[in-house]
Amino acid sequence: MARLLDDEEIARQLTALPGWVGDGAALHRDYELPDFLTAIRGVDEIAQLAEHMDHHPDIDIRWRTLRITLSTHSEGGTTQLDVELAHQIHEVLARLGAT
Repeated sequence: MARLLDDEEIARQLTALPGWVGDGAALHRDYELPDFLTAIRGVDEIAQLAEHMDHHPDIDIRWRTLRITLSTHSEGGTTQLDVELAHQIHEVLARLGAT
């Protein structure tokens, strides 16, 4: 069972996640990939990470832009699992050339 993070913990941890915003409900970030196929490749790699962690993000894709939302639904808000997955997603998408 994951513990909900308070706003201060979330703000502190987001300093290490460029472009991410969030609160006690969820973390969010939009990434723009070089093209549609790269965006889809990013979704595939994120899906593999999510399956490995058994923690699944909400992903909205619009052409080459991915909107990622992370929340631990079973706990009703933002937990350390969301922060950890955000770091991994950021690494994957940065490697794929996301801005």
